[in-house]
Amino acid sequence: MSNASGRQSPAEIERVQTGIRLEKRLLKVLKAVAELKDMSLGDLLEGIVLHAFEGKTAFTRDTLKEIEQLKAIYGLVLTADDSHNLKERS
Repeated sequence: MSNASGRQSPAEIERVQTGIRLEKRLLKVLKAVAELKDMSLGDLLEGIVLHAFEGKTAFTRDTLKEIEQLKAIYGLVLTADDSHNLKERS
């Protein structure tokens, strides 16, 4: 949907409150990235998921470098290979 200036008009959406559980260090990194990009955690997650649904990366190389630094700061060592092998502590 484009407007007269050729820019895409914002898509109208309805947001819902959700109670999701995330790995603690992963959440810390996500919150830090959202803060770094001056956006809400929800907006960041929406962007990541929409990009993933299209097989695209949500981040520039520079942002990926910043994420690597944040992962080191918060001790996040999990990778995509771990995603289907996570077990919550008792």
